[in-house]
Amino acid sequence: MSQPARLALLTLALALAGSACLHRPADDPNILIVSMTNGPNNLDPRYGTDDASQKVHQLIFDNFMELDDHLRVVPKLAESLEHPDPLTYLARLRHGVRFHDGSPLTADDVAFTFNQFLDPAFISPRKGGYRELQSVVARDPYTVVFTLKQPFSSFPINLMMPILKKGSGADAREHPIGTGPYRFVRYAVDDRLELAANPDYWAGAPKNSGLIMKIVPDDVMRGLELKKGTLDMVVNDLAPDIVHQMRTDPRLQVVQGPGVDYQYIGLNLQDPKLKDARVRQALAYAIDRDAIVEYLRRGLAVPAVGMLSPLSWAAAPDLPNYAHDPATAMALLDDAGLRDPDGDGPAPRVTLTLKVSNTEFNRLQSSVIQQDLRKVGIDLDVRTYEFATLYADVLSGNFQLFTLQWTAGALADPDILRRVFHSKQAPPDGFNRGRYSNPEVDAALDAAGDAQDPAQRLELFAQVQRLIARDVPYVSLWYKTNVVIAQRNLTGVHITPLADFYFLKDVARVAAAAN
Repeated sequence: MSQPARLALLTLALALAGSACLHRPADDPNILIVSMTNGPNNLDPRYGTDDASQKVHQLIFDNFMELDDHLRVVPKLAESLEHPDPLTYLARLRHGVRFHDGSPLTADDVAFTFNQFLDPAFISPRKGGYRELQSVVARDPYTVVFTLKQPFSSFPINLMMPILKKGSGADAREHPIGTGPYRFVRYAVDDRLELAANPDYWAGAPKNSGLIMKIVPDDVMRGLELKKGTLDMVVNDLAPDIVHQMRTDPRLQVVQGPGVDYQYIGLNLQDPKLKDARVRQALAYAIDRDAIVEYLRRGLAVPAVGMLSPLSWAAAPDLPNYAHDPATAMALLDDAGLRDPDGDGPAPRVTLTLKVSNTEFNRLQSSVIQQDLRKVGIDLDVRTYEFATLYADVLSGNFQLFTLQWTAGALADPDILRRVFHSKQAPPDGFNRGRYSNPEVDAALDAAGDAQDPAQRLELFAQVQRLIARDVPYVSLWYKTNVVIAQRNLTGVHITPLADFYFLKDVARVAAAAN
C-alpha cells in the first residue's frame, strides 16, 4: 500500500473511531490507562533488559543513580556519590525511603543488589557492566563503598541500577517489591499490567490512583484507542503519520521534546566494497537526511551527525554533518575507483545490499535511501526481515549495510563509543558489529576510560567522535523527537530526553465540570 493510500485509510479509521466513549475502572476514574507495544519479559530488573521491562522497572523501583537532561549521572536513592581516589566510590543513602512492604532501605539492600553481579554463578545480561568492580561493602546503614579493580571513569553509569530488597529471590520476577512510586498488583501476560499508587513514596505520592499498562501491539490500533478514549496516553509509540492526524483532535494533547534515540546505517568494514573510507563518505553525502526528517518523520526527528545526541554533555560540537551533496558523493566514488561505467546510462558503479526490519517506516525509509543512492550510481538491494532474523545477521556480521536504532538507555554514557567502536569490542564481547578498527580511536578510548580529570575525558571523547566521523563506520540518519499523545483532560504530561515513564506519577485527571 502506498503512503498516501495508507494515510487516507488511517484518516477514515480514526474518524470512525471518534464517537466512542471512555471505558475505565468504574470504582476509580483516576486510574490511568497507558499503552505499551508489548509486555515486559521480566519484572526483576536484574534480568529484564528489554525496553518494556525497563519502563515498568522505572515505576516499581528506584535507581541508585539516575541521569539528568544532559545525560550526566546524578544521585537518586543515593544522596551523594564521592570519588576519593581512582579505585573508590563512596555513596551515602537517602534516609526515610521504604520498600512497598514497609521495610526501610539500607546499605545492606544496595550491597545485596550489586554484589550479585560479582557472583560467578549469577547469570544476568547486566553483568558486563561490573567487570571492573572488585567489591561492594555496606560500611554502615547508610553508607556503601564500591571498590574497583582498576580505574574506570565511566563506572558511575553502572550505578543506574534499580535497588532490590536484600534477599530478593526468583519470586521478584513475578511479584516485584521496590521503593518506587507504584506497587505491583497483577500482570495478565499479553494483556495488561496493573500498578497501584504508593501513598508513602519518599518523593511524594503519585497524583493518580494507579496505572493500567495496556498492551496494544498494533500501531494503528493504538491510534484508534486514543481517539475512542479507551487509552489515556501513548508515549513514543505512534508512527509520525498517526501523530500528524492526532494533532487536529481537540480532545487530545500532543507533547513533544528532544530525544536521544539514534537511527543509523551500519557498515561492514570487512566487505571489499566498503573498506575505502571514501566510499563510506560518499554514502553519507548521497543520503538526504533532511528529506527523511521532514517528510517521513513529519518533523519528529533531527538530522544526526554522530552517535551522541547534542543533548549529551559529551557530544562534540564540531563534527562534519555530511549535508546532502550528490556531486561530492560522485567525486568521492570516482576517487575510490568506482567510476560510472556508462555515464548517465543504467549500469551502476557498484551494487550494495541493505538489510532492515520489516516495519512499514523502515521500508519507506529504505526506499528513499535507495532512490538517493541510485542518483549517484549505487544500486541498493533492500531486503526486509523479521527483527530477530535481522538482529542475528547483524551480530554474526552477515551484512553489507543494515539499519537499526540505538535507544536512550544505551546512549546514556559516552563509554558506549568504546563498546561500539573499539577494535576489541566485536561481538560477542561488545557491539562493534561492523569490525571497525582504528588504532588512534582505540588509544583515545582507552585513555578516556582511565582519565580522572573531567576536562581531559571530555576532550578524549571529542577526539574519538572526530575520528569516527571521518572514517564513517556508521552513516548517521536522525535523532528521534519524543512525543506523548494524551487525553486533553490530563495534567502533568511531559517528556524527558530519555522518554522514561517516571513522569507518569505527576499525571492527574481534571474533573469534568458540572452541567
